[in-house]
Amino acid sequence: MKETILAISGKPGLYKLVSRGKGNLIVEALDATHRRQPAFGTDRITSLGDIAMYTDEEDIPLMDVFENVKALEKGKKASIDFKKASGDELREYFAKVLPNYDRERVQNSHIKKLIQWYNILIENGITEFKDAEAEKAEEKKEEKKD
Repeated sequence: MKETILAISGKPGLYKLVSRGKGNLIVEALDATHRRQPAFGTDRITSLGDIAMYTDEEDIPLMDVFENVKALEKGKKASIDFKKASGDELREYFAKVLPNYDRERVQNSHIKKLIQWYNILIENGITEFKDAEAEKAEEKKEEKKD
């Protein structure tokens, strides 16, 4: 899932990879329109699986952060209105999601985008943010630590 959900710089929202063409990708908007359009090599296209959030220790994959939001919100849309919330409210909310986030490098705009993307995914029925194989590998790491 995380490799087929894309963010395209300069375009709002998220997109699902539908097909590959010559020199472009065909993407479908994850919104009410579900409009398909080409995304070209000149667009800055990023898979959600390649994005991470800054923390005081090591960077945390975005999918893990989404899992934390999902646990906090019990699988529902975010309770905070990212459009109307003040910077302090956003940071207070995000501290509940990721307590050790890097307060210097994570900007309010990053938090807003994360909440917006989380809501888009939930609205489209995408609620499994971790792959089953990745979860098993993580469980094995935890067992080795003990």
